[in-house]
Amino acid sequence: MIPSFERVADNPVISPDPSSVFDCPMRGRSIHWEALHTFSPAAVVKDGKVYVLYRAEDDTGEMKIGAHTSRLGIAVSEDGIHFQREKEPVFFPADDGQKENEWDGGCEDPRIVETNDGSYVLTYTQWNRKQAHLAVATSRDLRNWTKHGPAFPGAQSVKYTKSGSIVCSFVDGRLVATKVNGKYLMYWGFHDIQLAVSNDLITWDPGTIVLPKRTGMFDSSVTEAGPPAVITRDGIVLLYNGSACVDHSAKKQNIYGAGCAIFDRNDPSRCIARSDDMFFKPEMPYEKTGQYLAGDIFFVGMVYFREKWFVYYGGTDKYVAVAIANALPTLR
Repeated sequence: MIPSFERVADNPVISPDPSSVFDCPMRGRSIHWEALHTFSPAAVVKDGKVYVLYRAEDDTGEMKIGAHTSRLGIAVSEDGIHFQREKEPVFFPADDGQKENEWDGGCEDPRIVETNDGSYVLTYTQWNRKQAHLAVATSRDLRNWTKHGPAFPGAQSVKYTKSGSIVCSFVDGRLVATKVNGKYLMYWGFHDIQLAVSNDLITWDPGTIVLPKRTGMFDSSVTEAGPPAVITRDGIVLLYNGSACVDHSAKKQNIYGAGCAIFDRNDPSRCIARSDDMFFKPEMPYEKTGQYLAGDIFFVGMVYFREKWFVYYGGTDKYVAVAIANALPTLR
């Protein structure tokens, strides 16, 4: 069940760029919006190219995890490996209806899926330094977005929601959001993974836990949904991110790596197989020399491109990297 992903030699494919400047509508001045970190890359194929929306952190705030402002940049690639990125972000906190939820922590950790009509649905985290809300936005062109606000409008009291992996079908080489038993589905969450349902991909019922943390395992601290889940012949494949606490240089830190779970196609709340250990773990310098010195690999985006599977991941919350597999084992 485990995909055989291999890193590309050109990793990392996106790194911080202190020269990029953006006139922030909230701060009222120019900001070096991707000066510190570039990570959490969502991905989609459009017009024969790979588009990545990645989280970028500016150089404002305290020098600690989560203390900077995040915006989403866009990068385009002809081969899925070498990217041209735009100098300004395409998604960011603004003086709009969501500023109360997004300022001044920003817009974090995107995932993208395509719909049957060719539009795009973005799930992302709104962070105002008090609460984190999993939110939804839509677009026709990946650059102009309509924000719809929190995905769970009836659960505003929940302090921390994030990481929405919408269930897709594999259609003509594309990952397209698909209803199962009459509803759209989304695996989400970062302590334990829950299964949400929706009629329209915008408003969701948060549902219940379907993939909990496991004591003594690689996902004992965090069990967090990764790229969009894929319906296959043998079940719904969900790549997810697991974390456990380790001793590193006499200091306890979490190490993050990728796991895999398969859910029943007819009962998507029932996990029928799950990896016992990380199948993709921190090994390279760009996976160990950023914000998580114990090591951090965080799967976020996945596309089918040139007859291979490309997964885009964050390396130690500082870089964007790529790994490629010839096939998903259950997608035959």
